[in-house]
Amino acid sequence: MRDQIVELALDEPELSPRELAVTFTDTKGYFVSEASVYRLLKAHDLIASPAFIVIKAADEFRDKTTAPNQLWQTDFTYLKVIGWGWFYLSTILDDYSRYIIAWKLCTTMKADDVTDTLNLALKASGCDSAKVLHKPRLLSDNGSSYISGDLENQIGAFVEHYNNYRYHESINNVTPADAYFGRHTAIIERMEKIKKLTIQNRRLNHQRQAA
Repeated sequence: MRDQIVELALDEPELSPRELAVTFTDTKGYFVSEASVYRLLKAHDLIASPAFIVIKAADEFRDKTTAPNQLWQTDFTYLKVIGWGWFYLSTILDDYSRYIIAWKLCTTMKADDVTDTLNLALKASGCDSAKVLHKPRLLSDNGSSYISGDLENQIGAFVEHYNNYRYHESINNVTPADAYFGRHTAIIERMEKIKKLTIQNRRLNHQRQAA
């Protein structure tokens, strides 16, 4: 098992010890903790930086969300492309699942940009209750459209990976898509069963060795 964990770490060097532990448990059906993975990688000199502690904020929302689409978060991310200028990524994120419902790459940070992103989220989530007609927009040929298209392709790939493949620590190490679409309960139960079975097998092996 240790060799398989090291092999996985070498194949997926971008994964953290936590993500490696969840990935290994999910794909191999054998539970391994984040701490065990970290110690193993440290012993093989596969940890480039020392371990760090993530301090979680003490203040939280009084009324926590209990299901998707109860609360959405919206924000702008600044992206500077050398030689082209600033772009702004507008996103709508579901608070419960951390799922990115919709995003839009913008050249401004106006209210219309947020409204457009919100309309995309309403449509993608099925929460829209009325059809809204939008006036067509004309994209001026100022050159930035070409780099904008390249950025949108990369952002689309990132959102696809984030929503569907990245295990999120704040939602019990399932993906945002699993939580948003209601698959997380069954997945978490399956992982708990794997953990319980692994621990039972370890105890039996220790008892046999001690006998």
